[in-house]
Amino acid sequence: MSELAVLGAWWLGYFALHSVLAALPVKRQVARRWPGLMPYYRIGFNVLAVLLVLPPLYLSFALPGAPLWAWSGPWAWLANGLAVAALGVFAYSLRLYDTREFLGLRQWRERERRVEDQERLRISPLHRHVRHPWYSLGLVLIWTRDMPPPFLLTALLATAYFVLGSALEERKLIAYYGDAYRDYRRRVPALVPLPWRRLSAVDAAALEARSAAGRHV
Repeated sequence: MSELAVLGAWWLGYFALHSVLAALPVKRQVARRWPGLMPYYRIGFNVLAVLLVLPPLYLSFALPGAPLWAWSGPWAWLANGLAVAALGVFAYSLRLYDTREFLGLRQWRERERRVEDQERLRISPLHRHVRHPWYSLGLVLIWTRDMPPPFLLTALLATAYFVLGSALEERKLIAYYGDAYRDYRRRVPALVPLPWRRLSAVDAAALEARSAAGRHV
């Protein structure tokens, strides 16, 4: 089995496992059979995700291969500038999330056994332009790198997963937030910002309020 095949198989297995463990049916099954595990589910999910992503990431950079294309001259400045900007926006975005909820620390400390995320719908300044800003930033970081065959394989599989994974994730978000999220999805693009499809701050606040009202009915 070639090294590229091993890398591809690892990524496919990682993405499949990540999607399965994040799915509501699996979480509900765990909550039904082993309710005592639920306070630790999110933090365990995150730890497992970090540990399992390290080997394919290492292989993506360590496997040999001449670049199929490489940025040079002004294009290299542009590519690296976009990558630095993406990292800066990512660092800024951390303050827009409930990081304790995202990491699973709140669920662990409060012994939360409910399956659904308890954070209300929040449409941050980034979410007013794209529904999945971290995926969008990830695509910028990926496609501004030089592309030897191993990293190109990683880039293609990761891009496919961002597209498919975001669609799967939105099934869960619709289950959480209902028609308010359906309306949000209709009005804002998933990954690529479009100037004519964005929410104003007023519209975003109205959707947040609508979602909060629906969850308390």
